[in-house]
Amino acid sequence: MSAAAQQHSSDTGTPAIDWARAAHTVLVSRALDELEESRLLPARKVLYQFTARGHDVTQALLGQMLTGARDAVAAYYRSRPLALTLGLPLETALASTMMRAGGISEGRDIGVVLNLPRHHGPCVLPGCGGVGTQYTPAVGWAQAIRYHTQVLRDASWIGCVAVAHGGEASIASNGFWSALNIATTQRLPLLFFIEDNGYGISVPSKYQTPGGNVAANLAAFRNLRVYDGNGSNPCEAARLMADALAGVRAGEGPALLRLTVPRLSGHSGQDTQAYKTPDEIAAEQARDPLPRLRALAVPMLRGEAAWNALEARARAEVERALEAVEGAAGPDAARVTRYRFSERGADGRHESQLQGGLCGAGIEPRGGREEAHPEGPRINMVTAIRRTLELELAANPRMVVFGEDVGRKGGVHAATLGLQDTFGAARVFDTSLSEEGIIGRAVGLALAGLLPVPEIQFRKYAEPATEQLSDCGTMRWRTANRFAAPMVVRMPGGYFKCGDPWHSQCNEVQFAHAVGWRVAMPSNAEDAAGLLRAALRGNDPTIFFEHRAMLDAAWARRPWPGDDFIVPFGKAKQVRAGSEITVVTWGAMVERCAQAADESGVLAEVLDLRTISPWDREAVLGSVRRTRRCLIVHEDTMTAGFGAEIAAVIARESFFDLDAPIERLAMPDVPSPHSPVLLDAVLPDVTRIVAAIRDIASL
Repeated sequence: MSAAAQQHSSDTGTPAIDWARAAHTVLVSRALDELEESRLLPARKVLYQFTARGHDVTQALLGQMLTGARDAVAAYYRSRPLALTLGLPLETALASTMMRAGGISEGRDIGVVLNLPRHHGPCVLPGCGGVGTQYTPAVGWAQAIRYHTQVLRDASWIGCVAVAHGGEASIASNGFWSALNIATTQRLPLLFFIEDNGYGISVPSKYQTPGGNVAANLAAFRNLRVYDGNGSNPCEAARLMADALAGVRAGEGPALLRLTVPRLSGHSGQDTQAYKTPDEIAAEQARDPLPRLRALAVPMLRGEAAWNALEARARAEVERALEAVEGAAGPDAARVTRYRFSERGADGRHESQLQGGLCGAGIEPRGGREEAHPEGPRINMVTAIRRTLELELAANPRMVVFGEDVGRKGGVHAATLGLQDTFGAARVFDTSLSEEGIIGRAVGLALAGLLPVPEIQFRKYAEPATEQLSDCGTMRWRTANRFAAPMVVRMPGGYFKCGDPWHSQCNEVQFAHAVGWRVAMPSNAEDAAGLLRAALRGNDPTIFFEHRAMLDAAWARRPWPGDDFIVPFGKAKQVRAGSEITVVTWGAMVERCAQAADESGVLAEVLDLRTISPWDREAVLGSVRRTRRCLIVHEDTMTAGFGAEIAAVIARESFFDLDAPIERLAMPDVPSPHSPVLLDAVLPDVTRIVAAIRDIASL
């Protein structure tokens, strides 16, 4: 603990703790662990088991101190005692590990990946199986606390905190360091609660951080109060927690609390701990915090007999829960494909997730009109994007725009130019150079009922954020619609006069393959405005791809389509009518295909998909059935590009309608080259598209 924190802690006594309640939680948790390890795991009624034995006492204490109406915990796979303390029903916890109806995910996710939706009282944000993924969403929730209090003036968020709960091994992850940088530079109300059991599976702490003590290494970190203590001593742990939380609630900025705890079993139910000596295991058992908790609780319970009764009661509660869960149905296989995306009821309104996004906050997103009402001169795509962002920021006070260089600079492509001047730095702001942090922060903001619009500066730069993007996309499905994190990720990419492997990639197929993400790739200013507005008024995570070559392209300029214009996702646009061949394309290739159709002398129908997740199967199949021929053109590489998916569907659904083989024209399997000479050699150009149209039409 830092010197200042030591002094402050010495001036305070042990906080008011209900030791009997803490003991009951720990005894229930241990009975649950024992049941799973000794009976359910061998019987394969539980397939993944992660005990919290040794971590449980500190979690039971922390849970009692999370009393804020909008407190939140970003959990990990050993957080079950904390979740039980915060109100997770025992039957729900057991049904989750046993993959039964009534569990947290309805059998879709491993049972220790917990969540607890709640709008009044502390909630548990959706856990993930990845190590360190909880930290940056916790930062997002902490920033949302500030936003709700200072911008939305919601008093229920005042004095609330976010807690990032993790084990010692997770402090080596990108997520931890990204979150630490954001929380300290922004002085956010966040507690890093690190339980150090000395091992990351079998790897000792000294391989995670120099000297094996992250608290010692962070002692001089600016804007961070650091605490270090013995989690086997409940009184010491409680004092440190109370002191750390008090400072965070009082607005003193983030704190980090490291507590050493024993891991009284293997990493998981399958871990034999052969990497530990018998003496090391015995030393860990000697540090079990339960005997000390018992010594504190017995006087309150008035004797050993009462403690024994409490143990018996805990076991009985677990057995009753087992009986109830054993009688519950298994997961419903007929529903396994539901909740990949948001769903609507018979009345057309969203079937809302319990928490996350505007819908989770009880706000039905606004609609729009699909008919364009062109007005004014033709504008370029970047102006259409900027104007749409400006109008939606003005209409939706919960919307925030952020990323690298989006603030005072206005974005490297000028899409956010002037927005910070208009709406202020709380709503349009720059971030540190961490894509993990940008997307993870967006997840936390969305879970807190805001609409984040993060920018990934170039498509290639999304790779460090892949885990957060994947976890965000699957959230609705893996929580069975309990949580969702709707956001709109703006992502420029593609060639622009020249190329290179770092700024000019598309690779949109990766996001088309990602569960839960909608993907838009507009080719012109009108569609950009309509698709972006539809995304901002939607209820799903969306990738909005801004092609660099089209941002200021003359062909892509269109009159402003109106302030309420939307383009529904999954609805292709007929760019050219034709009867001899269907050309399917999207993004920057639309202009080239339209020009090629005009020059080919063939009656070619050109379809601009506009969105590839979802994509308009009906429009494509209907056109192919009329023309009986198809060419698919895209900028992404050929092998396993999205054109292959379209071709496969056409081959299955319209095989007997075809008079010629389905053909694809795409980049060869190389990154976008830098030299314009090389770029021209690999990109589908008008000449090659004309030749392909003529060849197919002649068959």
